[in-house]
Amino acid sequence: MTFALMFIVSFVVFVVSYKVYGAFMADVYQLDDSKQTPAECLFDGIDYCPAHPAVLLGHHFASIAGAGPITGPIAAAAMFGWLPTLLWCIIGSTFLGGPHDMGALVASMRHDGKSIGEVIERWIGHKGKILFLWFTILALILVVAVFLVLSANTFAADPIVAFVGCLYIAMAVISGLLIYKFHVPLWIVTVVMLAIVGTACVKGSDSETIITLFKLPNTTWNYILAVYILAASVLPVWLLLQPRDYLASYFLYFAVIIGAIGMLFGSKFNSGAIPMIKADVSYIGFSGQPLWPMMFVIVACGAISGFHSLVGSGTTSKQLRRETDATVVGYGSMLMEGLVACIAIGTVMVAGSIVKGGPVVTFSQGFGQFASIVGIDPELGTRLGAIAINSFLLTSLDTATRLARYQIQEISGMKINKYVATVIAVVAALALVMVKTHDAAGNPVPAWLAIWPIFGAANQMVAALALLAIGVWVIKGLKKNGNFVMAPFWFMLVTTLFALIILLKGWLTSAQPNYLLAGVAGILLVLAVMLVLEAFKALREKSI
Repeated sequence: MTFALMFIVSFVVFVVSYKVYGAFMADVYQLDDSKQTPAECLFDGIDYCPAHPAVLLGHHFASIAGAGPITGPIAAAAMFGWLPTLLWCIIGSTFLGGPHDMGALVASMRHDGKSIGEVIERWIGHKGKILFLWFTILALILVVAVFLVLSANTFAADPIVAFVGCLYIAMAVISGLLIYKFHVPLWIVTVVMLAIVGTACVKGSDSETIITLFKLPNTTWNYILAVYILAASVLPVWLLLQPRDYLASYFLYFAVIIGAIGMLFGSKFNSGAIPMIKADVSYIGFSGQPLWPMMFVIVACGAISGFHSLVGSGTTSKQLRRETDATVVGYGSMLMEGLVACIAIGTVMVAGSIVKGGPVVTFSQGFGQFASIVGIDPELGTRLGAIAINSFLLTSLDTATRLARYQIQEISGMKINKYVATVIAVVAALALVMVKTHDAAGNPVPAWLAIWPIFGAANQMVAALALLAIGVWVIKGLKKNGNFVMAPFWFMLVTTLFALIILLKGWLTSAQPNYLLAGVAGILLVLAVMLVLEAFKALREKSI
């Protein structure tokens, strides 16, 4: 009964919120289909290209998800209990993450499809833009490195997952050509391509040739995927990005459906090992892992994530066919991600803890149990869960690379062309993957792993700063009440600042101080405070 109640409450809240709060925000922004979107008036066939809302929803939902709504909620539920994690996923997605995502998308659309950094320059100032771009470029390069490693790991762990992932890429290129060059109806392309991919998922394990060909080590997959994202970042969006993400989204929808069935009818799988609230949880504090502020940083994408604002203002805003599509694409995608987070909490309750291999493996195994309810063999269900996660990861990987390219070009004043900017982003990410450093205990680790602990706080700080930019635009540009984004901004700013302070204190006072992470945390604090001061200086100028 617990699973069913969790899912039903989440689903009902999200549906009602979409209808009511989504309509409220659409009214604030005065979305109007009679106005041309940047995808139409700035069409170039490369980055600016109008997309069918179903295709764009697939791209955006798959891009913002990654492994975030799975790994974060699973880790938080194991640390703090399932109830506070679930409540934050519901409330956060509805009133913080949703307005953040939709606001970033609409703000970018109203500024010629330019990034949040450009919105900041227009309404806060050039200094604010530079601060924000440096902040986000560093975060995006780390995202590319981490998703590169995670994608390579899922490929190396199971050759069938690798085969299906590569098949998706090939089918995407064919789909793009069929839809945009040969004008084949979308529904025909969808049915045929999904049938091919579905057959590959089920029958692929029967082929020794496929297993042998795609059984490659992690390092090899790192290099193969690096070449892939180099190409994916500069190819026209209609040829690869749109169709790949669209086709992948159906696997994600399938995962949501199986997860929903599991939550509604799978209470028998509940291990009972994850309590409603952990008995020894510290609700608030300034050391260790208190529920506030740390849970709100750990959950990340399951409730709100700064990465989403970069996607919305980077690739998605350049593909909106109509202004009103921003509600379903921006707000609707975040609510669906909240539902994925709810399902992820259910899978860790099935597993009883985070099993060996981490949250991704935990989710896959829990998903396998849920799939057995509809007659799917648990082993096949586990593989399908892994393929779903890989779809999230690979989509976020190529989108993050394109976003890093945009940001690098913007900070150079567009003096660096897209090819050089892409190479810079990918080489920097590969360096984080390949170069070794040492952790606090003196053990050799990849550079990305050494600085990964700072990412959660950095990502949530990006969300706070994006909310601030949207709020300033709403107040100064639209002449509207911006409380619906400024209240979330204040909460995320204070929460993330305290989380950084806790992390900073821990790294400096441990037996072996980690001055690298402490220094990075200090830089983030200074950049964030400087940008906030610039924003409120701009707001004061309004009232003079």
